[in-house]
Amino acid sequence: MRERFSIITVAIAGTALSVVISASITPAAAQAPVASASALKTPWGDPNLQGIWTDETDVPLQRAPRLGIQEFFTEEQRADMDRQRANMEGRERRAERGTLADVAGAYNDVFTPKKRTGLRTSRIVDPPNGRLPPITPEAQKAAADDRTFRLMLLQATETCKNNNAACGGGKYDPTPSPRYAELPPAYNAGGMNRYHGPEDASLAVRCLMGGIPEVANLGGVGDRISFRRIVQTPGGGITMFYDVGQGQGWQRNIVMDGSPHLPAGIRQWYGDSRGRWEDNTLVVDVTNFSPKTNFMGSRENLHVVERWTRTGPDTLEYAVTVEDPTVWTRPWTAKQEFTLQNDQENRIYNEPRCIEGNYGLPGLLHGHRMEDLAFAEGRGPDPRTISTVNAGDGERDPLQ
Repeated sequence: MRERFSIITVAIAGTALSVVISASITPAAAQAPVASASALKTPWGDPNLQGIWTDETDVPLQRAPRLGIQEFFTEEQRADMDRQRANMEGRERRAERGTLADVAGAYNDVFTPKKRTGLRTSRIVDPPNGRLPPITPEAQKAAADDRTFRLMLLQATETCKNNNAACGGGKYDPTPSPRYAELPPAYNAGGMNRYHGPEDASLAVRCLMGGIPEVANLGGVGDRISFRRIVQTPGGGITMFYDVGQGQGWQRNIVMDGSPHLPAGIRQWYGDSRGRWEDNTLVVDVTNFSPKTNFMGSRENLHVVERWTRTGPDTLEYAVTVEDPTVWTRPWTAKQEFTLQNDQENRIYNEPRCIEGNYGLPGLLHGHRMEDLAFAEGRGPDPRTISTVNAGDGERDPLQ
């Protein structure tokens, strides 16, 4: 038994996306009986995964430590969590008028909606504690170097002066760092306090998304507003279109002819997907990621194995195992439950709209060049003392 939860219309970066979000409210919904084999087959006999799918509930990537090895919430816990989250102020709460923190609260909860609490206490199902495995010394050093670089760009700003969360681990110094113009230690995928060029911007601002696997920390627009359309063709062809966040859509084609992965020297942003059927499960092995890829610190050594299984007339289970021995001390596995959407009521664009309509990034770059010019002419503050990252400290989601 399911009931419609909310209808949310999102208009961001020139893109209007109507989203219908519904939520499972009983454990039975997550364990829907499997329909007859014929009903879940394509006309040519393959398992049928076609349609528009989304996850209709909120589940954090990692389990809150207080829950130990509890894999599923009770109904009472879910109801209590829904009450707590409904009472969150979210980004409706404004900071002091005229401050950077106030300006940073641009999108309120209409743009970053919360869904009902899911059955699972975490998407991660292995390790059993629902937490990411420890990271290697190599990955710890890379993360520390990246953090040091980003804090260096922030040190002379109001963000550090006010001890905002974005400056955590750093300290305020009114003198801008002499290293301000240095290149980042690795290809930038996150926001930084600098706009010398487009690649200083985050992937989302550049109308790009992280890609595969599409599991991440709860709370981002890409996590809250994400659909995938699966299309199959006779002969085994499978393509998936992801409509994510603010129009940062992207396409992937899954090679199903049994051929090996691309040569190691050929690297792609979303990797190289090679699929096969194991009974009614689509198994996709993904390698050959680019060094510019950044999934939680994993880059060209990322190896992903996805398992897509139709579990009922309108349910699809997604299980993904992630491996990179240079980042995590062991592989880990996460699961999501997707629900089939109505093709007519939940229309999505067949191509991303963000790049074509995103006047924001050129505007940001132009604005920063004007700040540089004004400072050079003695008419404005040093641009290195102006924060371009979120200066606010938001509420912590009780699910985390």
